Amino acid sequence: MSELKLGISGIELARRFYEDCARGTFYSELGMYMDQITVGLVGEGSECFGFDDKLSTDHDYGPSFCVWMSQELYGQIGEFAQELYDDLPEEYMGVRFQLRRETASDRRGVLMTERFYQKFLGGKLLPENNMDWLRIPENYLAVCTNGELFHAPVTDFTAIRSYLLGFYPEDVRRKKIGANLVKMAHAGQVNFGRMAQRDDPVACRLALDQFIEGAVKTLYLLDKKYCPYYKWMWRGLADVKDEYDIAAKLRALALGDLSDYKSVSAKIEEIAALIIQLLHAQELSDSGESYLERQAYSVIDPIEDTQLQRLPIMMG
Repeated sequence: MSELKLGISGIELARRFYEDCARGTFYSELGMYMDQITVGLVGEGSECFGFDDKLSTDHDYGPSFCVWMSQELYGQIGEFAQELYDDLPEEYMGVRFQLRRETASDRRGVLMTERFYQKFLGGKLLPENNMDWLRIPENYLAVCTNGELFHAPVTDFTAIRSYLLGFYPEDVRRKKIGANLVKMAHAGQVNFGRMAQRDDPVACRLALDQFIEGAVKTLYLLDKKYCPYYKWMWRGLADVKDEYDIAAKLRALALGDLSDYKSVSAKIEEIAALIIQLLHAQELSDSGESYLERQAYSVIDPIEDTQLQRLPIMMG
């Protein structure tokens, strides 16, 4: 657990705040509706991922949480529920949540389930087909499935959350893995070395970054977890299955001397070989090729959705 102002994470602080300061009031005033309400901390911000630390306490860290209800129920009791929320203590355990009233108005407090999910899912409550899944930025899926629920009866909110946590349809997962493998192949196995030989350090760095990003996203996809926003994708990798310790090799690659391009290229090939082993272990590819683009075509070949099959290989 990160060391924070109180030695507890933002999620734990939110849970304690709800249980100590809000739960009794909510049951007293909204008791007949509590089986239609979901309470927790989910959404944007490092604290919702459990990644918050001392550097995060300047914005959303503090006593706050979310209360989700359907649009219909919100029309009946939403304003009253928000008044109850606004009357909660502004300070808890010596910490204030300074953004609760204004800039975090759509991130904390009483929220409509439909509006919460539509914000991240492109105006829909649920992706309806493979193309819908593909269009939603992966970090948005991470945002609307992170955090914890403190009060979770069966509601529309929990039903949608459960569906999304089921992860991508397999055709979509294969398509996204294939796209990342091609990115890794082009950037790492080909263009890094070429740019090094052309004495172009900026292009070398960009190519290496593309390779590392593709590898990280592939690890998330192989473990069936949504990859968060770039700032947190490395931090989140600690919770992703990584039996070959590829993360450590990626870190060494990022910290290495780019001028020694032969050594860097050897490390790239080592990582590529380990990724291929993971593909074989999940029976996503049976190709014996070392070049990741050829692996990508092996991964996407079984896709049954013809619309996905017709898309450019790097669209994922």
